[in-house]
Amino acid sequence: MNKQGIKIATIGGGSSYTAELIEGFIKRYEQLPVREIWLVDVEAGKEKQDIVYKLAKRMIENAGVPIELHQTLDRRAAIKDADFVTTQLRVGQLDARVLDERIPLSHGLIGQETNGAGGLFKGLRTIPVIFDIINDINELSPDAWLINFANPAGMVTEAVNRFTDFKRFIGVCNVPISMKMEAAKALDADVADCEMDLFGLNHMVYMKDFFVNGESKFDELIRRVTSDDNDSQTVKNIVNLGFETEFIKSLNMIPCPYHRYYYKEKEMTAIELGEFYKGETRAEVVKRVEAELFELYKDEDLKIKPPQLDERGGAHYSDAACEVINAIYNDLNSEQYVNIPNNGHVTNIPADWAIEISATIGKEGATPVDRIREYDNKVLGLISSIKAFEIEASKAAITGDYHTALMAMNMNPLIHSDQDARIILDEMLEAHKQYLPNFEV
Repeated sequence: MNKQGIKIATIGGGSSYTAELIEGFIKRYEQLPVREIWLVDVEAGKEKQDIVYKLAKRMIENAGVPIELHQTLDRRAAIKDADFVTTQLRVGQLDARVLDERIPLSHGLIGQETNGAGGLFKGLRTIPVIFDIINDINELSPDAWLINFANPAGMVTEAVNRFTDFKRFIGVCNVPISMKMEAAKALDADVADCEMDLFGLNHMVYMKDFFVNGESKFDELIRRVTSDDNDSQTVKNIVNLGFETEFIKSLNMIPCPYHRYYYKEKEMTAIELGEFYKGETRAEVVKRVEAELFELYKDEDLKIKPPQLDERGGAHYSDAACEVINAIYNDLNSEQYVNIPNNGHVTNIPADWAIEISATIGKEGATPVDRIREYDNKVLGLISSIKAFEIEASKAAITGDYHTALMAMNMNPLIHSDQDARIILDEMLEAHKQYLPNFEV
């Protein structure tokens, strides 16, 4: 790795999140001397990337840091000699997400971009592209790390771990950071003084302990989050529907916001169907929010990340990626929350699973914390069913086999009949066929 300056290639450069990524590199410049940032997108994302590039250039100039900014549609040119590659791509843009949500909902089932049928299809579209990027990295920058925050991050990490030999891969997510910030707020603590024990899978993660200055405050945290005046919020893209107080007390862990799709499926389905019939699915809301963001981004007087970006739903994704890169580059051995191979660390699950867990990160990558050596039996059944689905979905993504995809659909806990599974699979294969070259539709 070049200690004279770092080259970053960001795949999905036209994403609205890029502004947060640029802000993250700017504020860490003294520790993380980024020399070049290359923004890369596809032709369909060129207009957005042009807007983001101009905003990012103004941000860099305003901060007075000597970062060279480039934009291109040539992914290989961006990856060549990169030290880090970040992936924040969305195959099919937001229109594909609309289909991921509306098609399952048209059959009365959860429509969500990382859970259920929608999560399956986002994985089917995304995994082959990530594999192509890995091939480019192996050829053009064989020592580079790939930091992925394209969803479904857990399924993508599972596919890379299970079906490639690529080891310099870490998946990141904003959910753990949001959980940590909310817990710190509930305890009136400075988030910089806090650590937490987190385990599970991406978007299926549980907090089992929380520390302030090294002292466990979890019992107090449970008391506060189950109190009548608790005002903690969910992430922006999930309705803030509270868990039952007695459920949290009996679980004695704090589930992530996405667990609402499993522990409160009936309620979440009803809410989503109401939005669906009004033409206001989350994807359609995001399209409107993003259109407003890009109008802001066009303002030549805007030279910082606008606060409105936090409404987009993925706040802190990019900050998490910057922290991982900083920890690797500077060998910090700092504690973060990432998607990585288990490699036998957690003893009561298969050694070859990819998991999301508290880990220390340094120049050699991520190592799960020793405090977590088992997954709690109260939640192991649900976690195991989702992992089995992820493995089958990963196989479908790389083989393009119809029956493997059908099996994955049937294995998902949010699909409740073999007939629904087949009908929804066929509709979604047809709807997304231009982005599924592995499948013959």
